[in-house]
Amino acid sequence: MTVIIFIMVLLTACGTSGNSKQGQDSAQADAPQTGETVVYKAANGDITIPKNPQRIVVAASSYVGDFLALGIKPVGVTSDALENPFFKGKVDGIADIGDGQSVEKVLDLRPDLIIAFTGTENLDQLSKVAPTVAIAYGKKNYKEELLEFGKMTNKEAEAQAWIAAWDKKIAESKSKVEAAVGSKTVSILNPYAKGIYAFGHNYGRGGEIIYGEFKLKAPPIVQKEAIDSGQGWANLSLEKLPEYAGDYIFTCPWFGDSADPEVVYGSALWKGLPAVKANHVFQLDPKGALYNDPISLEAQLAFITDKLTQTP
Repeated sequence: MTVIIFIMVLLTACGTSGNSKQGQDSAQADAPQTGETVVYKAANGDITIPKNPQRIVVAASSYVGDFLALGIKPVGVTSDALENPFFKGKVDGIADIGDGQSVEKVLDLRPDLIIAFTGTENLDQLSKVAPTVAIAYGKKNYKEELLEFGKMTNKEAEAQAWIAAWDKKIAESKSKVEAAVGSKTVSILNPYAKGIYAFGHNYGRGGEIIYGEFKLKAPPIVQKEAIDSGQGWANLSLEKLPEYAGDYIFTCPWFGDSADPEVVYGSALWKGLPAVKANHVFQLDPKGALYNDPISLEAQLAFITDKLTQTP
């Protein structure tokens, strides 16, 4: 249960919160005014936001790349997002707001819009600084989420343009990947402190591409527990590893605890997997793998396509 809570806090912070329209006190009044406003239907209620927000703080790490893809440079993002290697050169000059829990750091940036996860502990306090839109991670797929951010920031045309370009890239890669992989199975596995995670179609690590766009096969138990369930991930012990391991494996250590991944990678069970023996194991970047925003997905697409088509 502790591990499940950790995942949800790190990536989703799923839950509910009060309507952020209340308590827009003097702190919010100090935020820069941009004129016309619109009402946006968010997970935390109907929120009145600027029609053209100019100073956006993204306290939900997963969505920083969405704003970058829309041509919007937030004024503040979390430390985790700044460490995403796929954002290199794109986040220069953006303020570091730590884990997103410091209201003071956000207030200093004078935002006119804040993006947070539902269930964020300080959501009510953030709502007093500026209009705060809470997002329930995983309720929409990455294309739908980008379109929502486009609607929210008056950048719908840019969102549509990215999706069109993305679909073209997928079409160009899919046939090559299908020809190389055929009916073989693919797994996404992350060792962590108490076992191993197997990821599905909607929890980052390239799952949106591998299972969502390319429609590659997962091992039956991964299909059932991580994909068909809609959960996006499954938890397994080392002893069950062979059931969850596909003919190809994408993997990296879990980014969030201090576990020694060699407990898994150095085990006889791991070394005995067909994918390991065939050199069909590909190491993801642990600081970038968890993201499924447009910028990260573009980098993951290139990596996944290259590994699956260039591996004998």
